[in-house]
Amino acid sequence: MSKSFFVDTTICTACRGCQVACKQWHDLPAEETTNRGTYENPADLSFITYKVVRMREQVIDGKLNWLFFPEQCRHCIEAPCLETAGDPGAIFRDDKTGAIIFTANTKRLNAAAIIEACPYNVPRKAADGTLAKCDMCLDRVENGLPPACVQTCPTGAMTFGDRDEIVAIAKKRLGEVKKKNPKAMLIDEDTVSVIYLVAYEPKLYCKNAMASNADFSITRQMALKRMIRPLTNITSRLL
Repeated sequence: MSKSFFVDTTICTACRGCQVACKQWHDLPAEETTNRGTYENPADLSFITYKVVRMREQVIDGKLNWLFFPEQCRHCIEAPCLETAGDPGAIFRDDKTGAIIFTANTKRLNAAAIIEACPYNVPRKAADGTLAKCDMCLDRVENGLPPACVQTCPTGAMTFGDRDEIVAIAKKRLGEVKKKNPKAMLIDEDTVSVIYLVAYEPKLYCKNAMASNADFSITRQMALKRMIRPLTNITSRLL
């Protein structure tokens, strides 16, 4: 059964424990940054930073709110990056977990096309064109451990497990949060494996919190693959 995350932003304190745990587990170096007048650091995802906790000050109904959003790859159920790549040696889906995995072979892909295909603007490239992002801590999960970020979270804002169970937990929690915040919602819960619960409009938390049909159009490669897929399926059955 595939796996999913549930990220409850209403109880996230932006401690950034998840951000640090991700760095530690993947043995990634720190970013060299400068003071930008914000606690949010580093400024963005990168080839060596798979998770960034977004911090936004928003005035909502006349009150100042500090909104937190631990941004990472959503491991889409029908991943545009995977469809665009068309190369299982470079990008593939793990059958047991549903994790979308980037390998060193992404260096031979069109990095710009892969990045453009992602409706959440997540993949980042190295100088040589190799792409990287969150890998769902697949090595940990395969050995019965939760992702490093989930294990580290001190408030329980992050939960990980079998998809059906996680979706049920997310929907139950949404019902509770809606009693106080009627605009609360789950973001793209039917199409991603990382389900966020937000109390207010997603755009208040992060520019790319929700996939936007207005901002995202499938690439030419994806369109061609979707067009020929039915023909490929018919041919395979005949053979």
